[in-house]
Amino acid sequence: MAFSGSDPYDIIEKRIIYFQRIQAEQQSQSLPHEPIRITLPDYNDLVKEGTKWVSSPMDIALGISESLAAKAMISSVNGVLWDMNRPLEGDCELRIIPYDSDSDSDQVLDTLWHSSAHVLAQSLESIYGCQLCIGSCNTRDQDQEVEMINESADKTFTVYRCGLLVDLCSGPHISNTSFLKAFKILKASAAYWKRDKDRESLQRVYGISYPDEERLKKYSKRLEEAKECDHRLLGAKQQLFFCHPLSPGSWFFLPHGARVYKKLMKFIENQYWKRGYEEVMSPNIYNMDLWKTSGHAANYKENMFVFEIDKQEFGLKPMNCPGHCLIFQYRGVHSYKDLPLRLADFGVLHQASGALSGLTRVRRFQQDDAHILCMESQIKKEVKDVLEFIDFCYSVFGFSYDLKLSTRPKKYIGDLATWERAEAALTEALNESGKQWKINEGDGAFYGPKIDISVSDALKRKFQCATVQLDFQLPERFNLEYLAEDGATKKRPVMIHRAVLGSVERMFAILLEHYKGIWPFWLSPR
Repeated sequence: MAFSGSDPYDIIEKRIIYFQRIQAEQQSQSLPHEPIRITLPDYNDLVKEGTKWVSSPMDIALGISESLAAKAMISSVNGVLWDMNRPLEGDCELRIIPYDSDSDSDQVLDTLWHSSAHVLAQSLESIYGCQLCIGSCNTRDQDQEVEMINESADKTFTVYRCGLLVDLCSGPHISNTSFLKAFKILKASAAYWKRDKDRESLQRVYGISYPDEERLKKYSKRLEEAKECDHRLLGAKQQLFFCHPLSPGSWFFLPHGARVYKKLMKFIENQYWKRGYEEVMSPNIYNMDLWKTSGHAANYKENMFVFEIDKQEFGLKPMNCPGHCLIFQYRGVHSYKDLPLRLADFGVLHQASGALSGLTRVRRFQQDDAHILCMESQIKKEVKDVLEFIDFCYSVFGFSYDLKLSTRPKKYIGDLATWERAEAALTEALNESGKQWKINEGDGAFYGPKIDISVSDALKRKFQCATVQLDFQLPERFNLEYLAEDGATKKRPVMIHRAVLGSVERMFAILLEHYKGIWPFWLSPR
């Protein structure tokens, strides 16, 4: 999308002047230059002296060695990613993260790719006159820029400059483009603003970058392998499934594909029997009153298939949790002895969100959905059991995986003490799992903290399939209660949303590509 009306270079020049003026105003502010102590845990808790609002991670890195400073791509201050040249704001624990760090490779690459997107954006704007949009590599016009600012009116903005480009961005970024030693533009495609087909059509540009040519070559090789192992090609060759334009996003599974699909479900069902889950079946269609109670009508309706029957509004279910709340209610007053109650459901789900893409982005799907209703004191044990369940299944599939604890966001429901207890229970469960994990600060759902699990396949691609989420909201909305140990006090249970496979369709596609079409004996359709 090109500029219209104003000269793009006039706009760019005015934007830089405005950026420089605000930057000069901030730098002229009188800030307290007090002594601070900087602890470096990666150097035997070495303590360095610094000055508040003056000393930066780069200054500390240079004080250790010039070679470390040359490699330092990003830093972490008290667990939060931090620009190398951003002044420190007080006593802190500082980690210097070099570009060749294996233990922090995800953070390094995320920062590198984020910065690469800004370089790409500058090129698209200055060479082709494009207007830039939200996202790493999208296109945006001025109306959409204003719309995003209005949606975030209560937030503090940070602004970054990359050459001629000045953009609102949360950062952090690499300090200079010398780290971008190898990069490649992959493709471009059309996309709707906010995935809304009634909004503006945009162009999305995809690219990849690495700190060295060797890693780019390895990535390019994996990309070629991925094309050869595309589940859509393998599915056609093996007569597993197909999609028809008369039902987009809803796949037909042929006899061979249906066998694999059923075997995946049976694999999970066998574990349900061993792990104390009770399998249920629930309706596909609900009156919208249910979705109003659950909150989906207000927050998710645009992603639902909604229709009218006898002048009443109904919706196809996009998830099972509200129906499971009705099951809990129907069983009458529960005793604390009935908990935990583990309800599992392979019900058919429909969601209208996002672009369609093979079996990984569909409209009709099933998942190994389960909801555990338990007492707060049971959270830790139940989460540990779910993590062990996931570990068992993924070891059978041959997946490695990463764990992240997403903590309380700025906007949340419930009281702070409950959140802190819940996060402590998840932390203990993760620590006792014996697996390495990281904190994803402030990225929990508004109704409770969660554990995000991403799997890595044979081609080292990452997918999020399993999930473990605590929910304080739905039990409150549906007025779910149980009788406490004293036999008289009514208390609210906690709901744990969990899935191991996630969408069976999505897991089918991932496994087909992971095995490169060569199924293990127990999953073979023949």
